[in-house]
Amino acid sequence: MSDTLQCEDTLGTVLVQVQDDLRQLKQSLGRITINERGQTLDIQALDSAIRRTESGIRKRAEEYLKTVNKQLLILPSIEDLQKNTVQIPKCGYCEPERETLLRKPSLESVPDMRPKGDLAGASPGEKHKSALTMHLLNSPAHPKYRAIMHQRFGIPLPDSTPKKSTHSVTHHRVITGPTVDVTGSRHNLPRPERDTDAGIVTVLEKRIPSSVPDACSLHTLVKPTAASLHDREGSCLSRTGLTDWKSRCHKHLTWRKEPGPTRERIGRECMPTWTTKAPAPPPSATSKNSGFKSLMQGTNCLTPESTQNLPLFAPAAISKLTFTIKEGRTNPMAADFCRFKQHYCSCWGSVAYTLEALEKLLREFAVPLATVCGERLADLGPGRGIGWRRAPSVMCLLSVLGNREEVLDLMLRPGQRYKGQGGIDAAAIRIQSCWRRYLVRTTYLRHCRRKWAAGTIAISWLMHAQMRRVRKALQARRRRQLENYRNRAQHLAANWKLIQSSKRTIIHIPSLGFSQRQRVSLKEFDILQNIQISRLCDIRDENVEVIYVSPRCLGDDISHYYTSLLKLQGPTLSSPCIRRFTILTPDAVEYFPTHNMCLSTLLKYSPRTLKRIRNLIQGKEAYIVGGVAHVDDLAVADELGVPILGPEPSVAQLYSTKSGGRRIFAWAEVDVPPGQGDIYSLNQLHETLAQLITQNMDVQRWLFKMDSEHGGRGTAYCDVCHLSCYSWALQESRRHGPDLWRTEWAQELVLLRYLEEVPEWLAHHAQPAKSSCYPSWACFLKTFLRQGGVVEAYAPSDSWTCLTVDLLLEPGGEVTMLSCGDQLHGSCQLETIGSSVPQSSVCPGTLHAICMRVGRACLQRRIIGYVSLDLATFLNHRTSEQKVWALDLDLRYSDQMAMTQMLLITTGGRLNCRTCRLEVPVPITEKSSAQIAAKLPVANRYAVIGSHLFHTNLSMVYHSVFFKMCKAQGIGFDVKRRQGTVFTLYDSSKRCSLGMVTISEDLQGALVTFARNLSVIHQEISSPKMQGDTNFKDLIKGIEDVLQMTVQNKEEAVEDTNAKPTKLSH
Repeated sequence: MSDTLQCEDTLGTVLVQVQDDLRQLKQSLGRITINERGQTLDIQALDSAIRRTESGIRKRAEEYLKTVNKQLLILPSIEDLQKNTVQIPKCGYCEPERETLLRKPSLESVPDMRPKGDLAGASPGEKHKSALTMHLLNSPAHPKYRAIMHQRFGIPLPDSTPKKSTHSVTHHRVITGPTVDVTGSRHNLPRPERDTDAGIVTVLEKRIPSSVPDACSLHTLVKPTAASLHDREGSCLSRTGLTDWKSRCHKHLTWRKEPGPTRERIGRECMPTWTTKAPAPPPSATSKNSGFKSLMQGTNCLTPESTQNLPLFAPAAISKLTFTIKEGRTNPMAADFCRFKQHYCSCWGSVAYTLEALEKLLREFAVPLATVCGERLADLGPGRGIGWRRAPSVMCLLSVLGNREEVLDLMLRPGQRYKGQGGIDAAAIRIQSCWRRYLVRTTYLRHCRRKWAAGTIAISWLMHAQMRRVRKALQARRRRQLENYRNRAQHLAANWKLIQSSKRTIIHIPSLGFSQRQRVSLKEFDILQNIQISRLCDIRDENVEVIYVSPRCLGDDISHYYTSLLKLQGPTLSSPCIRRFTILTPDAVEYFPTHNMCLSTLLKYSPRTLKRIRNLIQGKEAYIVGGVAHVDDLAVADELGVPILGPEPSVAQLYSTKSGGRRIFAWAEVDVPPGQGDIYSLNQLHETLAQLITQNMDVQRWLFKMDSEHGGRGTAYCDVCHLSCYSWALQESRRHGPDLWRTEWAQELVLLRYLEEVPEWLAHHAQPAKSSCYPSWACFLKTFLRQGGVVEAYAPSDSWTCLTVDLLLEPGGEVTMLSCGDQLHGSCQLETIGSSVPQSSVCPGTLHAICMRVGRACLQRRIIGYVSLDLATFLNHRTSEQKVWALDLDLRYSDQMAMTQMLLITTGGRLNCRTCRLEVPVPITEKSSAQIAAKLPVANRYAVIGSHLFHTNLSMVYHSVFFKMCKAQGIGFDVKRRQGTVFTLYDSSKRCSLGMVTISEDLQGALVTFARNLSVIHQEISSPKMQGDTNFKDLIKGIEDVLQMTVQNKEEAVEDTNAKPTKLSH
């Protein structure tokens, strides 16, 4: 058997040598070109012949390898060791490796170290030494194991630190295969069944201790055994499969980022590490492009995102086994490389694999020169238990280089990958991949945009359709509510007289249905809606029950106060009225405390309050008295099934504006101030104002009023004295005379001059009446033009008076005057704080005629309910006649009307607006049958009403303390004489606002009492250092002016009276 193997080894040597000679000849012929005497050597034919010869030799060599690998090798016995020699097959090794193996000593040169003879006759020391030697041979982890192996068997094991192992295997005969089988075992490759049946066991399965560096160290004792070649798909042991697998492992070289500190990461990067990617199947012909693409992806990962992420390497130690790699190839004949290979010959399989991966990496990046540290390269090889399925990372490969910093800098240069091996293909693949990515990304983004647009359009359309359905449903509901309102209004008009004469329930909802912008801008909006709490006094009619809806929760103190106040039964009240009024608060007040919703909207979203109101009015005649009309009034009325004593919301919004009021006055043919309404543009404002100033030269001030504002908030003014051409225009009008001045040609020059100066005049001299609402003219003008408004003249007199008249436009078509009073103003002459009742500025007949005309004009335009009319009166200095102008029309229940109801229930009197007298029954001192039978005598009284009194210091005083303080200062009401002071309370929490009514026998006494009460209250709740914010002082000053005017009018009346008898005597 040994002879056969020796012959076969000689044949293998010859075949390998022939192949090398043919390859060298082929390379030499490629560099020779012969051209002599027109004859050319046919090198291609010679090359073809060499290729055929080489192919035949290769075929014979493969058959030889098959024959050799199929033989079962058994380690020869010790007795035959001197007769047999073993040579390692040359297949699978390169030329330098083969030469090294051939230079190894043969088995005959190994000394026979087995014991001679029987140990039975040996001395005890020799027996002990022999037993110790055998024990050490069975313990490879022992430090003296290498020395004994070299001494007794002549085997020089590599200098590697053995690892401790708990396994100790005793065996007499080692059965192994060729070196390729050991390498294959590291791949964890499947073993054929026939090999298993034949008893072939690998070195790893025999559990050789891990302290042995490599099974190749025992190559002198290894004999080749038969190894069958498997198919390409099932095994990676073939030459092509191993090569493809190595290239595939190299394709997955990637950067590896290790967490932790820099020093620890450097240590790990410099140590041999292996990627954990899953193994890929052997590449086929159709997967070469995809494999190369993955290789490009792996190598392209060398470029970090920033220079801060560059790896740091520990300084390389001085290596004794260094060699160089030039242009990605190692010179196998170099002395340094041969010395390195000689040193690691026992484990060259793993080292060669790592070296091949390093060379491929350097060729791909065209690295001209790289210095390799042999020790690190050997340590980087795969160890036992890891297998060949893992490829070293790029950083691990670079860690074995001595000039790794220079190599890394070169590899990180942009485009360096495309200068090396396969760079053109890699660049093409990269360009194609980037372009395809761009196309796919662009297409994807376009698809996303279209998808988003489609989704947006779909959602918008669904929302539009939903809003359209909701809008149609709301419109249908509002049309139904409006039809129901009109039907109930017809029923109310037809039965009004019957309802007025029978028991009825009045539902008072003091709602201020302003626009949302106005509601948000108003402070303490709920208190403003509760100012008309005096509507409770409607129960002075014995047939009336009142349900008052309060915009805020009232405290027990206010409820107790109004209960005591309504117990004051005058001579006309004969039945208790405590049970005839109910105060309710909507449920939604708690849910919308800061939204400034009008009271009708809050009640609409309060189902429990609506249900309670339905229970209270069940089986009774009832109707609603609202405030400023709002669309939700119709919804509340439809829920309760009762009519509304008031106009439709659309009609109210049309005629409750300043421009709408001027249209009503024009239809009623009453005098109005010179002016123009429905102004919505700046040019229209300038032209209208210039024309009005030209036509009315006696007007010294012009007012600008917004259509939708109230209470003097939306009013501004400007004086004509600031016009530079006013004096010249006044001279021109006097020169032409009053009659000629009315012609257009006489006013033409003045009009053109005014048109030039009006814009600048307004910009510099116009100012809002209340700067707290509109701080500047520009701000006012912007809102004025957006809402629309009117321009009208201020009364051309130093002495003028405004008065308010409250009318009831009954559904039956009659007009009734309910209240009339002269207005009291505060700091702003255009804001009303209170009034004196009854009025004494206009002749009662004239006032009644004006009110009747305005009332009938309103009834013609389907306006019913409570209406408030503002008038202004003054003396014309030219004709000395009294002029009455209609200024404003409010289609709502006014604050003066509510305070008048309190005045009437406390005095028990009656306000006769035809004669403008407040008639109060005189108390009876002596009772007699004649006096009881006769009509009770009455006396005239005057009252001053203040509904918007404000003082911040009132919040520091509770209502009970406040009434005790007033009582101590003599402020109170005399029930017997029906005169004195009565207060109205609006809220229990802030207590900053209140109302007050003073009643006296004459107007001067009522004004003096009112001013005195304000002064006393201010002194009691204020200190010199804490005056507070109040309108008491302005109102006191206004009352003093009225008192002075009253005294002056009395003196003039006395003089006129004395002058008449003198004229008669003459």
